[in-house]
Amino acid sequence: MSADLFISYAWTSTCHREWVRLLASHLHLIGYDVKIDETVDYGSSLHGFMREVTEAAHILLIVDENYVTRANNRPESGVGIETKWISGAFMGKPATWLSVVFVRNPKRLLPSWLLEHNPKGFDFNSTRENNEFPGSLQIDEVWRWVEGLPANRTHAIPLSLVRKRAARLERVDARRDPALYANPALSGRVTFRYKDHPHYTVGHGEFEFKINISGCSHNSVYIYTDSGLKAIGLITDQNYNHLTVESFITPGRVVQAAVGQRIVLLNSHGALCVITVDEVQKEVNAKEYVPEHATFAYKVLVDE
Repeated sequence: MSADLFISYAWTSTCHREWVRLLASHLHLIGYDVKIDETVDYGSSLHGFMREVTEAAHILLIVDENYVTRANNRPESGVGIETKWISGAFMGKPATWLSVVFVRNPKRLLPSWLLEHNPKGFDFNSTRENNEFPGSLQIDEVWRWVEGLPANRTHAIPLSLVRKRAARLERVDARRDPALYANPALSGRVTFRYKDHPHYTVGHGEFEFKINISGCSHNSVYIYTDSGLKAIGLITDQNYNHLTVESFITPGRVVQAAVGQRIVLLNSHGALCVITVDEVQKEVNAKEYVPEHATFAYKVLVDE
């Protein structure tokens, strides 16, 4: 699979390499598949890696003064080799394929082969004496280039707003995570906001039960077979025997259970589970919102 963005740069210094890696991390955070030459093996995998570079959707050259020197005068260097690949592919690519980042390069020097093409460039030079450092505005410019958006921001949606919207979606998806509505233990007590998820899963393997609940009255709920249970039944004898509890199973789809009542469940493996309704809470739409929920204890009858 081709990368969204290939970054080429010179290993000028440890500080410079760290800066480039941080830039790549920012672009990855935005959502791009970024390929960087940190682990290039200019050996047996050369042709495969060359293909990855030239097939990348976009090329970004991090051009400091050392990059220019190596591209122009050191053909055997990593930058020199990549310059050969990239310049060879450049003429067959659209003008938007390649751009440069000027960093520690106040004169905005370019490799010789690029001079006549006047590629789009992003100024990441810093001026410490003026307390001017590149940041979010420059990252936004790179993002707009990758997406093919105009430099004019008349219709721009700030990335901060995009991230805020993404966070909203992620929070909702996190609340829908099935893991929040499951307890693999064979016995326990859980509170289920049944409007948030189709069912609550208890137990595991052949002793798994998916419990589907909806509200009924202020102190009762409906429990259904709809989520894969084979059958269900209301236990009407408070002194029931586990050995005969299956006698309460009925062919119906639903039972109504009030607080304190017990229900027996039969799953598709023939295993049984008994649940006890401990609490029923209707929705309260007030300043302090209370979601509708039910609390129930359960016990899977492993030996029955």
